[in-house]
Amino acid sequence: MTAISYGAVLRFRPAFGDSGIPETCAHCDTRQTSVCSTIGDADLHRLASLATATTVEPGASFIAEGEPAESFFNITRGTAKLYKLLSDGRRQITGFCRAGDFVGLAAETDYRFTAEAIEPVRYCRFSRRKLQALLEDFPALERRLLDFASHELVMAHDQILLLGRKTACERVVSFFLLHEERAAPCGPGTGIVRLPMTRTDIADYLGLTIETVSRTLSRLKRSGLIAAPSLSEVRLLDRARIEAIAAGDAPGM
Repeated sequence: MTAISYGAVLRFRPAFGDSGIPETCAHCDTRQTSVCSTIGDADLHRLASLATATTVEPGASFIAEGEPAESFFNITRGTAKLYKLLSDGRRQITGFCRAGDFVGLAAETDYRFTAEAIEPVRYCRFSRRKLQALLEDFPALERRLLDFASHELVMAHDQILLLGRKTACERVVSFFLLHEERAAPCGPGTGIVRLPMTRTDIADYLGLTIETVSRTLSRLKRSGLIAAPSLSEVRLLDRARIEAIAAGDAPGM
């Protein structure tokens, strides 16, 4: 593939291997779990022809709040945060998207959030207009996109519950369980939660101060419920107690 570099952004022109499958698709780790899984190898080139594969570095935004919602984004590598700026300048993180997620489906005429890379993020960008034209030939793709749109609504509902009805400790442990589940949606939890975002990002998502998040983590560690071998990883040591706290069935720390 030929890469065109614009600072921290790399865009890739599609190339095709001997099998006829676009190289970006043949080597994509998330192909089997993303929307592309609904299209067979023989027709994959039609979807790939609509996509621009791009890599952005940490801190770079690839969706800007208020801009015309002309594209969808399929995250194929890395993690990004979605946030809104409040009128007083404060930031509310509304979610985190990772490899396999399809972003921008719930947008109306304009994007209602900004998407910023937390770590190097690779995504395929699809023109909304061109992709909608393709859906007539691939109804399974349309159903898959509806699944992703429904998931966005569920995540929004979960955050409303998280911010409105839970204590600080309940919010933090619920956040851990959510991210563990998202890392292994079809299998048992590993007890290892990868957290590429900063503690400030976690606080902004949970509607807490960074001091409250730090104090809560320290209490959870002292109580033997979690271990934190690094800033980017938490291990759940007592799942039953953690789940009970998240559900409000056991007192927090």
